Parts: sequence; structure tokens; C-alpha cells
Amino acid sequence: MRLPPLKSVHYFEAAARLQSFTKAAQELNVTHSAISHQIKALEQWLGQPLFERKTRQVRLTEAGKRFLGPVKTAFEQLADGAAEITRFGKDRPLTVTALPSLAAKWLVPRLSDFQRQYPEIQVRLSATSTVETIGGRDIDLGIRFGRGQWDNLESELLARNDIFPVCAPSLLTADKPIREPRDVLQYPLLTDSDWMRSGYDEWSDWLKQAGFPEAKIRSNLSLNFSNLLIQAAIDGLGIAMGNVINAGDDLRHGRLVKPIDFTVKTDTGYWIVYAKGALRQPKVKAFRDWLMEQASGHVAVCTKAKVA
Repeated sequence: MRLPPLKSVHYFEAAARLQSFTKAAQELNVTHSAISHQIKALEQWLGQPLFERKTRQVRLTEAGKRFLGPVKTAFEQLADGAAEITRFGKDRPLTVTALPSLAAKWLVPRLSDFQRQYPEIQVRLSATSTVETIGGRDIDLGIRFGRGQWDNLESELLARNDIFPVCAPSLLTADKPIREPRDVLQYPLLTDSDWMRSGYDEWSDWLKQAGFPEAKIRSNLSLNFSNLLIQAAIDGLGIAMGNVINAGDDLRHGRLVKPIDFTVKTDTGYWIVYAKGALRQPKVKAFRDWLMEQASGHVAVCTKAKVA
């Protein structure tokens, strides 16, 4: 496809529409000579004069009139296309991906606040344990669990995965007091089967950090999502390992308590993840800022959670 110099075409359209090189220069914020130079270049490329030049007036030649028609059509199509893309960016939903457990226990209960603050932004939540591609047309932003390193993506820490035991207040009995970490072994322990399959045992790590590396773990129930573990703990089935994201709200509302106040810091956490440059989109930045605000207040409240 052999195209004329597009800058020259742009200058020609303005001069033809305004019927003045001077007015075209003012509209485009360039000099009169720049307009004249670009139009001469276009005339040379076409091999035809486009304007009749008089002392204080220019008029289109027959060739100029014939050329103006397709130029106007092309510019109108460009304007329509740009408007459609702009509307697409504004109107399409902000698509967020998150783990089902995080979505259920932490994100969804807070989305009404985001909708109140930003009623013009439509949110589509993709809750899946599959690692989805972030930054394409489908996913704008994700909340991932890990160590914050993903190729070609920006990541910001939302909350650390610092772990501590949680249970229903009704589970604890006076004849089985928990005065030190190993006392939790008197009760049924709930374990995460996904962590166990990966070779990591949160309970063993917690007890080791607490000074009891030889403690024998006995689990009566294992589940593969942390929200299921937390629900099992709420229902009195045993003591689960929690963190501020999956257990914080239940601690705050008294559905769970910490049977002992001992927290182990890990090198993992929940991260906000997005493509490089994505924060230039107002809706992505609004959601990211809102997530940070929510997490900051949530973590501050949960650090003061009740200990049994």
C-alpha cells in the first residue's frame, strides 16, 4: 500500500476545510511556512497542484477538490474509530482475577464499597485457581499468592501471609487449656491439602518456629481451599491455620478467635499484579488504590484480634 505523506495530508485537510493557509496554521499551532511546505510536498508526491494561490486567498484546484473527498472520508473514519476505541476502554468492565478463597472471604464482601465510590466502573471478577494471563484484553488486574515475582508484570504487596492458629470460641474447653504452642495438639488440626501436596506443612512450620520441631501433627480433616478450612474452623471441626486475609473478618466479628497469640512470618503473600503501564488507565488505578486502602485498614484491625 503506497500512502501519501500523512502529515502533509493532515495539513492539506485543515487548509482545504478552512480555505486558508493562515487559519490552518493557527488551528494546528504551526507556522504559515510549515503549512505551505507540507502542501508543496504533497503536490509533488501527487504530481498535481492542489491549490490556486492568490495574494490573500487560496482555492482548491479541480485535483484538490477530487482529493479532498477521500481525505475527509478517511479522517471521519479515523475519528469514528478513535471514538469507538475510547468508548471500548471506558465502557468495558474492569476484569479482575483472584483465587476463589480470597474472592469469597475477603474481596467480594468489600466490593459494595468500591461500587459506592466508583459507580461508573463495572467490575467483572474471575475467581479461579488457574493462573490467568494478565494485561491482555481479558484481564486488567489480578490478586495472586506468591513471592511477588512474575515475568513482565508489576506487583505490589497487598498483605503478607503471616500465619497463626484460629478456631471457634466454642471449641476450646477448660480441661484442655492452650498455654503454649504445643498445646494445640490436644485438639483436631485442620490442614490444607494443596500445601501438603506441594511439600509444605503450615502446622509443622508454625510449631518449629514456636520451638517444638519434633511435634507430631495429627490431622482429622484436610481441605484444598483456605476458605473451606476457615469455614470448618468456624463450624467447630478443629483448629485451622489462618492469615489476615482469609480469617481477619471472622476474627473481627468473633466467629473465630486465636487460641494462642503466636504468629509466624513467611516469605509469601498476596500481591496486586498488573501489566506495565496499566496504572495509566484510570479504572485500573482506582481499583488498585482501593485495594491498598482496604488492605491497610483490614490488617490494622486484625492485628488487634481477640485471643482466647
